[in-house]
Amino acid sequence: MKEDNRNLLLAITLSVVILLGWQFFYAKPQMEKQQQIAQQNQQAQSQSAPAPGAAPAPSNVPAQTATTAPGAAPAAAVVATREQALAASPRVRIDTPRIAGSISLTGSRIDDVSLKGFRETVDPNSPIIVLLSPLGGPNGYYSDFGWVAAPGTNVALPNASTVWTPDAQVLTPAKPLTLTWDNGQGLLFRRIITVDANAMFSVKDEVENKGGAAVTLFPYAQVVRHGRPPTLGYYVLHEGLIGVLGEHGLQEFTYDHVDKEPLLAPGTNGRVWKDAVGGFVGITDKYWAATVVPDQSRKYEGRFSSVQTGAQRTYQADFLAEAVTVAPGASATSSANLFAGAKEVAAINGYERNLGIKRFDLMIDWGWFYFITKPMFYLLDWIFKHVGNFGVAILIVTLILKGIFFPLASKSYASMAKMKAVQPEMMAIRERYADDKMKQQQALMELYKTQKINPLAGCWPVLVQIPVFFALYKILFITIEMRHAPFFGWIRDLAAPDPTNLFNLFGLLPFTPPSVLHLGLWPIIMGITMFIQMKMNPEPPDPVQKMMFTWMPVFFTFLLGSFPAGLVIYWSWNNLLSVLQQGYIMRKHGVKIELFDNLKGMFGKKPAPAGDVPAPGKPANSNKK
Repeated sequence: MKEDNRNLLLAITLSVVILLGWQFFYAKPQMEKQQQIAQQNQQAQSQSAPAPGAAPAPSNVPAQTATTAPGAAPAAAVVATREQALAASPRVRIDTPRIAGSISLTGSRIDDVSLKGFRETVDPNSPIIVLLSPLGGPNGYYSDFGWVAAPGTNVALPNASTVWTPDAQVLTPAKPLTLTWDNGQGLLFRRIITVDANAMFSVKDEVENKGGAAVTLFPYAQVVRHGRPPTLGYYVLHEGLIGVLGEHGLQEFTYDHVDKEPLLAPGTNGRVWKDAVGGFVGITDKYWAATVVPDQSRKYEGRFSSVQTGAQRTYQADFLAEAVTVAPGASATSSANLFAGAKEVAAINGYERNLGIKRFDLMIDWGWFYFITKPMFYLLDWIFKHVGNFGVAILIVTLILKGIFFPLASKSYASMAKMKAVQPEMMAIRERYADDKMKQQQALMELYKTQKINPLAGCWPVLVQIPVFFALYKILFITIEMRHAPFFGWIRDLAAPDPTNLFNLFGLLPFTPPSVLHLGLWPIIMGITMFIQMKMNPEPPDPVQKMMFTWMPVFFTFLLGSFPAGLVIYWSWNNLLSVLQQGYIMRKHGVKIELFDNLKGMFGKKPAPAGDVPAPGKPANSNKK
């Protein structure tokens, strides 16, 4: 390999390897996977659910069995649809600016939550997102709260079959709901549920002891999901059970992971964390989550578990708090929260700050490079609030980053320009020491030192761009703020690939090409900008290298065809800014810009002479016209 092309080849090879690896591990055919998930969800809504079994009980609870475990499924007949499951029990309606749904009075379960502000597709008439669903219908997914008796005691406690008495028919942010139930043995249970204007429920459980003996109870809360939901399966994204369990820190378990954990009880796999203080436990999807939050000042035991229930597995995240003793004539309380909604960054951060929930922000999967990803999102979001378009915000952030790294890029491009300017001297050295590679390398290094050239400088622009590329990809992929965020024209979702396709003439032909031939207009624009950037450099003399450089933009064009449109727009804009920056620096250093000569050469026109070749030792700008 010739020395003058080695650095450029290294930079290109690095970018190819990284993008190929990214495509293989992270950017699998996203469109097909999401379409498959949508189809599976749609089919699940129209199918009957398998017979439910008992949900797993909270861990380390003495004398607990499947029939008495918190969250145990009632022995009701399975119905075919979600609507029939909702109608199977009396309910209190939930009505907030962001949530529609209901609470089942049987078991006091929060099992019907739909998100008003989010729809399944970019079509404004598509159905709103359904998050929680009742047991008995397809995709049972719910949360409940309650009490567990102390070992060796026989106390009638509210369970999944208990029918509570409400004091209202609707729960709103302005009007809390109070549920009551008397066990007939001297204990009166009262549950006060409030909800804010977004997605946070507060549950306060009170026990009044009218009997003659003290009672010891353990408060619990859980999120239960019947059946494994369809997941995207990306390494870059966590979907499954999640929690921050005090000093045990962040715990992320996929559904497979939980299934492979050791047995906690016969038929139940899982993991237990003891003596935790602060945090939360729950189940997360890409954009939505349901998590229960214990009292942040009291110890609790957290658990992830799964159990086979009929033909499907049931997944559960729960906590069991410290014991509460209720003396005769006294009462005791326990408080917890349920978050059931979209993982909006501002809302999540607000709950962490206002409710003091330990590391609640980790419910959003920022990844290992969160120290880059989060600040970039905050910058994008801040600009978005001023310009009203996330696509424009991406363009502005790219411009800001170009400004920040301008000194580094200038040095890099300046070094590359000097390399081009001294190319005749380098060729003369190679000819002079053609039979002595050691002296050839020594002479080249002396030339680099004399001309103050860093032969590896050409790699820096690519290396600097890599973390920015990854961070922006992560933001587009995980943040709900980017979901269905439009740009201009045909780009209605920056987080999805460009919907146009060259192979059906951008919609003029009435057929849908296979995903391998998906090539939108923005990836083509990106390829053109990359082609122009590469043609600014002299054509390499080696035919193999020349062919590689010629086809590289085509390769990248197809490679980025399945990437989110926002990322392709960033890459195109970054290429254009790089072309302008490189052109400015090359002119400043007196190096000829080869773009137009290279374009003429492609169409069979012989480029104009580049001028006399300076003799070794002459100034670098002697080649300037």
